[in-house]
Amino acid sequence: MRTVLPLVLAALLASCATPAERAAQVEREVEQMITVYGPACEKLGYKADTDQWRDCILRLNAQERYDRYSRMPTSTSCVGHRGFFHCTTF
Repeated sequence: MRTVLPLVLAALLASCATPAERAAQVEREVEQMITVYGPACEKLGYKADTDQWRDCILRLNAQERYDRYSRMPTSTSCVGHRGFFHCTTF
């Protein structure tokens, strides 16, 4: 039992991402966005590697995320009395 706790703690610490690992993850996500949305933005008339092209990629990604997450089921619960309510949506 005494050896299990240090092993669990070591595993938890090893799973924490360093700033360099987080930066690498963000770079991978940006490259994926460019791969997915770059050709579409070029077909829309934006020249590659311009600010307008990058803005197009970000807007298309934001729209896709909005579409994906707006369809997720939600649940709302309200607590309160006499007109004073606090509602939370999950």
